[in-house]
Amino acid sequence: MKNILLLLLISIGIGSCREEVHWTNLLDKDLSQWDSYLSYKHQLGYDGQVPKDKEGNIIAPIGVNHPEYNVFTVIEENNEPVLKVSGEIYGCLYTREEYENYHFRLKVKWGDKKWVPRVDLLKDSGILYHSIGEHGAEYWRSWMLSQEFQIMEGHMGDYWNQATSAIDIKAFIPEYIMNPVADENQAFLPMGEGEITQGFCLRSANYENSPGQWNTLELICFEDKSLHIVNGQVVMILQNSRYVKQGKSIPLDKGRIQLQSEAAEVYYKNIEIRKLESLPDEYSQYY
Repeated sequence: MKNILLLLLISIGIGSCREEVHWTNLLDKDLSQWDSYLSYKHQLGYDGQVPKDKEGNIIAPIGVNHPEYNVFTVIEENNEPVLKVSGEIYGCLYTREEYENYHFRLKVKWGDKKWVPRVDLLKDSGILYHSIGEHGAEYWRSWMLSQEFQIMEGHMGDYWNQATSAIDIKAFIPEYIMNPVADENQAFLPMGEGEITQGFCLRSANYENSPGQWNTLELICFEDKSLHIVNGQVVMILQNSRYVKQGKSIPLDKGRIQLQSEAAEVYYKNIEIRKLESLPDEYSQYY
């Protein structure tokens, strides 16, 4: 009887562990858990204003769910789905659901193509989290108000604020023309809308793999806190996620997830998410 009871307890324990590490796959051939938004083929000299044609007429953004442009397509590689983002038009894929308190992860690698206005610049994309409100709220008129986990050559894990978001990051304070740099031993530095420090911070170090190789990116979000993780290395520690509306600071701790199209070809696979009931010890140690 004791042996049977012991086996039952072990079985229950194993079941609980399995439940705790359950991941939800977010990528299939039909992109069934995503919608898309396309804005513009931005040109050199763009200054943040609404684009106009040669006659001075305002150009409307392309809008929601236009698959005919082939900016977001799913291909197959080694019998698994891979999201190809052409980058030719600015915009994003965005989840149909909103998420809070989660562990999000994916694999990413660069393609070969770049488009105006980034032909002579680094390849660029990003994970935009806690995304709320209307499309095109920020400078490029392409994305929702959100926090950005930067995906850029040599800059995976950087932070950008989008629209009126702000956050505190453990980072060295900037000096003169230098940017703030993330460091786990520093105090939290407020940055973004309404703060002295602008909404950009460099990751602590470069852990990107060689060109052509897949990189594993992980985003931990719990309550007001987040962590940017690149190939197993924590490169940024953030807290007090918020946005500013009519001069008032409002918590920003849930929303949709956007994957950017930003003038560079990029591939994603193994896009997964799991809910967090608490912040695991391996991550809570950073706070």
